[in-house]
Amino acid sequence: MKLIVGLGNPGTEYARTRHNAGFMVVDRLAARHAPNEPARSRFNGLVVECAIKGEKSLLLKPLTYMNRSGQSIVQALTFYKLDPKLDLLVLVDDVALPCGSVRLRPGGSAGGHNGLADIERALGHSDYPRLRIGIDAKPPMMALHDYVLGRFTDEQAAALKPAIEKACDATELFITPGLDAAMNKFNKKDDPPPPPPPPTPPPTSPQHPLTPTP
Repeated sequence: MKLIVGLGNPGTEYARTRHNAGFMVVDRLAARHAPNEPARSRFNGLVVECAIKGEKSLLLKPLTYMNRSGQSIVQALTFYKLDPKLDLLVLVDDVALPCGSVRLRPGGSAGGHNGLADIERALGHSDYPRLRIGIDAKPPMMALHDYVLGRFTDEQAAALKPAIEKACDATELFITPGLDAAMNKFNKKDDPPPPPPPPTPPPTSPQHPLTPTP
């Protein structure tokens, strides 16, 4: 079994905010793989069981609020006797990435993210895969808390929509064949656009037949 966890905050006031990008990906995965399966309350969260590419998977949205995400995750890992290094994937927003991009990592620091910090505290280590969903850096004069709890701009929302689909594709590849294959495909930087063609020189005016050649 694989445990796929989207981070976010419960409640309508937080719906569609930048900090809930992980929730959005889990919702989309549920729509892809279990459209008729109702979410159930377990592990202090909402869960949907489904099969993704033939692998039994549990989609989890912790309802403990972001700062206590680790509590829900550890309950699920313990119940199913899962290895967080192999069986867990955390979907999380990231202000260090531009909106529309996704990156997979096998582990690493919390980077100031309260949800990741609590998961590290609950597990006792940071060696668990995470899929980071870019939400853009905050404006210089805005507090980080206000930015991540704000809603996406229209421009960001347009970039986020394909990124959610990309995050779902990356999650499916993580489930099988595995993290390395997913990283190799989805961590590639976009190819730079081709250079513009050189300017075409203006046509040379033909000499008038009565103009003497110097």
